[in-house]
Amino acid sequence: MTQLSQLSREQMAQAQVLVVGDAMLDRYWYGAVDRISPEAPVPVVRVTREEERIGGAANVAYNILTLGAQASLLTVVGDDEASHKLEALVANTGIRTHFGRDPQLQTTVKLRVIGRQQQLLRVDFENTPKSEILASQSATFATLLPTHQAVLFSDYGKGGLAHVGDMIALAHSSGKKILIDPKGSDYSRYSRASVITPNRAELQQVVGNWHSEEELRTKSQNLRQQLQLEALLVTRSEEGMTLYDDQGELHVSAQAREVFDVTGAGDTVIATMAALVAAGLSLRQAMPLANRAGGVVVGKFGTATVSYDELFSAV
Repeated sequence: MTQLSQLSREQMAQAQVLVVGDAMLDRYWYGAVDRISPEAPVPVVRVTREEERIGGAANVAYNILTLGAQASLLTVVGDDEASHKLEALVANTGIRTHFGRDPQLQTTVKLRVIGRQQQLLRVDFENTPKSEILASQSATFATLLPTHQAVLFSDYGKGGLAHVGDMIALAHSSGKKILIDPKGSDYSRYSRASVITPNRAELQQVVGNWHSEEELRTKSQNLRQQLQLEALLVTRSEEGMTLYDDQGELHVSAQAREVFDVTGAGDTVIATMAALVAAGLSLRQAMPLANRAGGVVVGKFGTATVSYDELFSAV
């Protein structure tokens, strides 16, 4: 496609995206499953290996970085073992970090137990940050905003985006592209963003069920107009994804490749959109490439990323 050849590695390297949201630590415990517990009808996992990766908004920022763009991460964490481990992991990536620390906050950790090459259990550790810490993050946001072409809000519903409305208003008045991975059933807090990227289930929470493409189109365009969005991008799993905007709609089919693990695929899609838009592509130009990136990452295990070379060789 023409936009691929027009976007050089050098153009990508100039793109700067500010990622704001809920960062977390992904822990994986791998083990052998040889028997069922005598205490309950559950498998016994004998852990043989442990792995830790950056997750949530940190993984989104890392996706931007591996594509060849620049990423800054603004987030709130605790002052606990998990936060220091997360900070060390992020420091090794090249992401520019701006961590607000709340001593009362338990840094979000998602612990996945893996046996026989499949996820057997996930255990989450989390609570909500204090408002005064979040207020200081808003001031940092205002300082960082001028040096970035796009802002990506990665909302995992952990409380780190309590002031997202104020930040969107500032970004909008500054003429920045604003991309949002939404959470919850109230999207009014995302008003005036450039694009939000709900999946099917998330959109259904907001607009209800639909029984035809025409009904989905109507509901999506109505929501877009209510929220004064430039576009609404619905990720539809095996059905691909559809972008609704003033021109109508643009649909791309899912990539035909083996699905190994969908963990983090949504992160990759919106991160790719943000990096490409920051590099100068339109939302319509960026969307098919983001779809390709999602197709690449589901062929990998765990929260993975896509490189510039992988994205362009996927054509």
